[in-house]
Amino acid sequence: MENGVAASTQPDLRLKWDVFLSFRGEDTRRTFIGPLYDALWSKDVRAFRDNEGMNKGDQISPTLLAAIEDSAMAIAVISPRYADSHWCLDELAKIYECRKLILPVFYGVEPSDVRRQRGPFKVWFERYVEREDASRVLAWRDAMKQAGGVSGWIFSDQDDRRDMLLLIQQIVRRITDELKNVPLYVAPFLVGLDSRIEQLLVC
Repeated sequence: MENGVAASTQPDLRLKWDVFLSFRGEDTRRTFIGPLYDALWSKDVRAFRDNEGMNKGDQISPTLLAAIEDSAMAIAVISPRYADSHWCLDELAKIYECRKLILPVFYGVEPSDVRRQRGPFKVWFERYVEREDASRVLAWRDAMKQAGGVSGWIFSDQDDRRDMLLLIQQIVRRITDELKNVPLYVAPFLVGLDSRIEQLLVC
């Protein structure tokens, strides 16, 4: 007890992360993800970024799955080699499976190519059809289609660093605005609610 107030024994049910960052490290880790991550944390936005790299295997790690589930929303930075990674595609599919709000950044790619798996994504999906489980590929395709249909941000190869920093400012502003509408705590149950509902039904 401190200052005459008993410490709460209620568990902290707040989501651990505000935003999960999904990205292809080879394309964007240093050029875009680093500055974006720093900008988010500078505004007290708790961003999850995988620092282990995406080449440790074909299966997404339990740690990343848990981070997605424990995030309020996700930013998917979809770059030319994004679909080259099973890991990235599994992340994207998991984000949609968990029904998280997703904000896409089309980094050097066209949203229509993401939506239809054309352009730089065509070759990867042609290989997946031959080598991967059909249900897994279908989940990847569906996730890419949905992400490509979301209004996000486009960063082209012609944009310079100043353009990139302005884009990051826009993203951070959007994230902070969205977080104002996200409940900080999610109660697993409400004590006494069942009996009250029963009383209403009787009436």
